[in-house]
Amino acid sequence: MNYRIAARRVYWRWFGEVDLAGGPTLRMTGDATRWLRPGDVVRLRAGASGSVLEFDDYVLEREGRVLWPLWDREVQHPRGGVYAKELYAYRLRIREARYEQDYEAIAALEQYHYASDHDAVAVWRCPDGSRRYANSKPRCDRGEGRLLEIRGSTPASRFLVMELVDRLPFEPEVVGYLRLDPPLPAMHRRVPGGVEPRVRERVFPEDWIHPTFDLKGLQPRGQRWEEVAQEALDRVDVAAARVARVVIHPDYRADGLGVRLLRAALEWAQERAVPDTRRDKRLVCTVAMMARYHPFFERAGFRYLWDTASGRPVLAYPLDDRAATYIRRFLQTDPLAQEHGGRLYRSRYPKVSGLARPVVFRGVDKAYVSVLDLDALAPEVRQLLKAFGAVRRRVERQVLRGVKLRIEPGGVYLLWGASGAGKTTLLRLLWDELPDAGWVDDPEGRVEAYLPGVVEPDLGDEAILERVERRLQDVAAAAELLARVGLADAILWRARPDQLSTGQRERLRLAVLLAGRPDLLIVDEFAAHLDGANARRVARALSKLAREAGITLMISSHREEVRRALEPDRIVFVGYGSVWSEPAEREP
Repeated sequence: MNYRIAARRVYWRWFGEVDLAGGPTLRMTGDATRWLRPGDVVRLRAGASGSVLEFDDYVLEREGRVLWPLWDREVQHPRGGVYAKELYAYRLRIREARYEQDYEAIAALEQYHYASDHDAVAVWRCPDGSRRYANSKPRCDRGEGRLLEIRGSTPASRFLVMELVDRLPFEPEVVGYLRLDPPLPAMHRRVPGGVEPRVRERVFPEDWIHPTFDLKGLQPRGQRWEEVAQEALDRVDVAAARVARVVIHPDYRADGLGVRLLRAALEWAQERAVPDTRRDKRLVCTVAMMARYHPFFERAGFRYLWDTASGRPVLAYPLDDRAATYIRRFLQTDPLAQEHGGRLYRSRYPKVSGLARPVVFRGVDKAYVSVLDLDALAPEVRQLLKAFGAVRRRVERQVLRGVKLRIEPGGVYLLWGASGAGKTTLLRLLWDELPDAGWVDDPEGRVEAYLPGVVEPDLGDEAILERVERRLQDVAAAAELLARVGLADAILWRARPDQLSTGQRERLRLAVLLAGRPDLLIVDEFAAHLDGANARRVARALSKLAREAGITLMISSHREEVRRALEPDRIVFVGYGSVWSEPAEREP
């Protein structure tokens, strides 16, 4: 049945009401309520009756487009490897923020966004009317605080949240969010020697961009600020949308969840015409300085267009053929755009020289001898050991016997075996230890190693980005490297090693080793301090990076998730003296 909207009321981002002339009152989120104007004709399909319809009681449409219920998708996010099409997969739910706890999760994630210039990212209202600035719900003198606003957002902002559907008890429920806004009111381009004004209007039709959300020129006429903002919202009528934020929990950034969320947002904008829900959307753009240092916008299909007057990159994604034509024409005809061709990000981590020839073990023996006696022990301990006849013993342990092994340049090798079987001994022979018999023929090349208690990288005491940059001599490459080993939180890059968790320090060690641009990288007991999910993420990333850069990788582990995600070329089995290698079985 068709109705005309009579009135609207916004209480919170997660709650508002719309009155239909001659019909019921509809309860929905405040973010959806803001965009419905009195006088709009809508179609209501209700599954319940009454003067007030709750969130799940109805479907609301305008001109054939669904306005309510909010957009909601469940997707599979498989993660492939170098060989396997799928190593593991995430089951994700991506939906528009609906509940108060959704916005609380958004506020908690916002503190991880590199562009936030606020110490506290949210404003909360206490029951006594006072305001608090905090990243999570504050304790008020009289009851709980309610989230009033996420700082940096506007009344025009709409939010998607990404949830883990199948998650372990210790994993977060919401692992990412995206904010979609109308286009910026004005944009100029930086050009050599000056600024080109109103560049968007030269490339796209002006009515795709204007009128957008803009408080400029609206003077309060005895109105509250909320009324002025609503007047600005009512003017918006554009064919473009702007991605204003994409924030993924730092532990999940190495697995492409940002790209998945971006692609969902493109579907959301196309299907629902968000944020304003009025005109079909033809174009989605973003203004993102971090796009210089991370490729996920381009991996989602965005094309780089230009830098704003303040030097921030602008990227765009066409939602229809007409927008694609405008972008293609600009990239082909504009002299500055011809130079970059729509591409902004380029990997800065270099290929290494690589080992000149294989590493070969020829008949290698290695044994350790130790003498155990009671001389230095306390009397009561000596007495107990004597009761077992353990007075003095010479222990001779043959760890490796007649080892023949060939390690090809650029290969990824996994040492597999029980603790104490000889994996560490084999790696120590690769590093600097001499065999008892036979020899190790190792070619010239740069070797980096992490053998706990034998050789460990110096983590330094400066900020971790500075530590990695000092070895690489390239700050952009340092940021890329930290992201690839699972330290993708730019806020964290300012931390010192002693401010990191044990698992974060393990990932930093890996970054420092890789910053040495090794031809051969040796890591003992890889991912020993990482949980299963993080271990497989880091193993997958390291395997891809080593192959791209030409690094020969020798890693020991006894964890199945590491074996699968690493996708080694060969597995070297070590078993109490014996060593043999076999080609790794590929996952289907």
